[in-house]
Amino acid sequence: MPAAASTHSAPSLRHPGASNPARLHSTRPGHVLTRDGVSLFVRDWHHGNRAADVVLFAASWALPSDAWSGQMQALHAAGMRCIAYDRRGHGRSSDPGHGYDFDTLADDLADVIDALGLRRVTLVGHSMAAGEIVRYLSRHGAGRVAGIVLVGCTTPCVPRSEDNPDGIDPALLAQAAAELADDFPLWVENNLAPFGGGLCSAPRLAWVRAMALQTSLQALLACNHASTHADFRAELPAIKVPALLVHGDNDASCPLALTAERTAALLPDARLAVYAGAPHGLPFTHAQRLGADILAFVRELG
Repeated sequence: MPAAASTHSAPSLRHPGASNPARLHSTRPGHVLTRDGVSLFVRDWHHGNRAADVVLFAASWALPSDAWSGQMQALHAAGMRCIAYDRRGHGRSSDPGHGYDFDTLADDLADVIDALGLRRVTLVGHSMAAGEIVRYLSRHGAGRVAGIVLVGCTTPCVPRSEDNPDGIDPALLAQAAAELADDFPLWVENNLAPFGGGLCSAPRLAWVRAMALQTSLQALLACNHASTHADFRAELPAIKVPALLVHGDNDASCPLALTAERTAALLPDARLAVYAGAPHGLPFTHAQRLGADILAFVRELG
């Protein structure tokens, strides 16, 4: 689902080993405990070979890790280790009521990577999660990352301003946030059609609806604010890892020219794959094609 944050200059770099990995393992099976005590649900699909190619998936705003099930299944069947986690306040993770700024969310991603001891991981993020991946690389470096895949990204900068004249009117963003707070179920119902772009079955859209409605309202509102106010323009040029951007040219939530095209132009080593007629919900509307493109990219990284 589309998302809305504090403006940021490029943050200072943190060493990826700054936290204590031993502290991060939760006593709950299938969970990682973050540095500030939040329990994150993690699914880790492998074939007994944890050193295989590793792909870590981060879901869109309002959705849990289940949203990546189609792509995870395809890559797992190809012999890869596939990991996904629920963002704080989403799915089966803790709902702490705080920590929805990009710095903290990036640290959550770092804690998952540290706790699982991942090396040469490919990070895949949809929508808001693209910002979490960018901020992770800015704060923690690329020492553990082989490449990144940004799907339907919200980066680099959504709101209109003096130096971003083609952005979205802040008044419209504020109106959308007010509608979220007032009646989120109605907001979901009104936005399912553009999210699927007429390319999803009714049962699949019902599944998306059910997942979104399980998300904490506090997390929804705070993450929406974060995503629609963040500015990653200063961070993107410093990211040297190979990047694949996948975007639909019928994305009503994150218009191609405002998001993916500008993000690709700022990244030093990026290519952009545009899906003709595709909306924002690519993991659902183009599940097989997206899975195949991610698989090919990971194999290219070697």
